[in-house]
Amino acid sequence: QVQLVESGGGLVQAGGSLRVSCAASGRTFNNYRIMGWFRQAPGKEREFVAAINWSSGATYYANSVKGRFSISRDNAKNTVYLQMNSLKPEDTAVYYCAAARLYSDAYYQRSTYDYWGQGTQVTVSS
Repeated sequence: QVQLVESGGGLVQAGGSLRVSCAASGRTFNNYRIMGWFRQAPGKEREFVAAINWSSGATYYANSVKGRFSISRDNAKNTVYLQMNSLKPEDTAVYYCAAARLYSDAYYQRSTYDYWGQGTQVTVSS
């Protein structure tokens, strides 16, 4: 059984930066094909933010964050990161880490992922 634990959320002013992390316990990320970040704002559905192919390192981003956010991994630390720059108030949400056991082109769909973290709150003030 794998557990994903997010950390690093907080309050930041618009234009600022924040990095959230996702650490795995139980099984290493090497057992998974895709790691993803999703977010959910109040009253909205959970939406795709970014994903990384664990073996190739290929990265994918939602259009709304492309050029501002960066997903990366540290195999030795069994951790995936989401670096968020030029933050906007509309980036305010709970950010969730997710892991998929199988590779899929549908990295942007929630149903692709088998395990989820509990989320970390990111609040961007204007």
